[in-house]
Amino acid sequence: MRGHDLAALRRLNTIAVLRFLRSQGPGRPQSLSQLAAATGLSRPTVDLVVEELTAQGWLTEATDTAPGRSGRPARRFRFRGEAGRVVGVDIGLHKMVLLLSDLAGDVSATQREDIDPEMGGAERLAFLRTRIEEFLEDNKVRPDELWALCVGVPGIVAETGRITSVIVPEWSDFELPRRLADAFPCRVLAENDVNLATMAEHWCGAAQLADDVACVLIGHRSSCGLLLGGRLHRGRRGGAGELGLHPQLGLAHAHEALTWHGPRDEGESEVAALARAASAQDPGALDVLDRYAARLAPGIGALLLAVDPELIVLSGGMTPAGEVLTPLLTRHLRGITLDVALHVPRIAVSTLGEQGVALGAVRKALDSVEAVLTDATGPLPSVTR
Repeated sequence: MRGHDLAALRRLNTIAVLRFLRSQGPGRPQSLSQLAAATGLSRPTVDLVVEELTAQGWLTEATDTAPGRSGRPARRFRFRGEAGRVVGVDIGLHKMVLLLSDLAGDVSATQREDIDPEMGGAERLAFLRTRIEEFLEDNKVRPDELWALCVGVPGIVAETGRITSVIVPEWSDFELPRRLADAFPCRVLAENDVNLATMAEHWCGAAQLADDVACVLIGHRSSCGLLLGGRLHRGRRGGAGELGLHPQLGLAHAHEALTWHGPRDEGESEVAALARAASAQDPGALDVLDRYAARLAPGIGALLLAVDPELIVLSGGMTPAGEVLTPLLTRHLRGITLDVALHVPRIAVSTLGEQGVALGAVRKALDSVEAVLTDATGPLPSVTR
């Protein structure tokens, strides 16, 4: 074999070990024998790879604290998730959520802040940059520790991060990653917020066991994200699932049925009051949700007929009423699809709450780090301890 062939082979061996240890998480350190069995590499090869990765700061030897063991314990190693950080951000019209995670996906800090919906595009960009900088400073994250930053925004987002937004008009034809790159010397990504919510549901939410999923944002804005074959389906220009933009499907105006004038507890939002009343079988609240489901059904039904997913996940601001809304929506979908040509799939309600989009942003940021760590064409960078 030629020199560059041997170098490529060593890099592939390194990727195999690193990928397996990352998948096990910090709580399941692996012995050299376990690594050899899992990767199919010889024990001497694994020994060399582990030594190299430990020297580069990617692995650390775990302390074996199991009681009652005699003799010398097997050496076990784990991936150092603490070797770097990523940030996931959800910035919408009314709020911003920030999450800080290590490279193993362990979220260690979160922050939520309300936003003035009338804030202009330039002011919103400055606000976003400042809050991220303060968030990193508050959590003592050094610039060299930050590997990736992903921001979720409403609107169609191309692969380059260029946004087409009707929610924040001044952010149309606007490359958000480029605008943030000077402030954050790491990989900066932007993605549609519903797409990120879909990724979060598959990673740690209601869709962990499904590979063909439609995630539907419900509330004062309606949109959809698609996961096909376990992969996010963005479409050629990033517009897949944006059924709320179609004027004939009714999703854009579905929220107009959500008016609720019933009693509220002190400090309770209109949505929370409506959900509470519907759970108590209040006829007026049930009628509001039934009319809302009827308006959602044509758009979601069109999606079912086009994609035929195995699962629908309801996400967004109306999820507090999701358990009551689900059977109503199922009934209206059966009426539209006739439940003969197409089986109406199971409908699940997201439990990720307001962090769903930001969690998806964390997942996308981690995926970008994964792409670097598993790139067989370049050397693996070292990290500081």
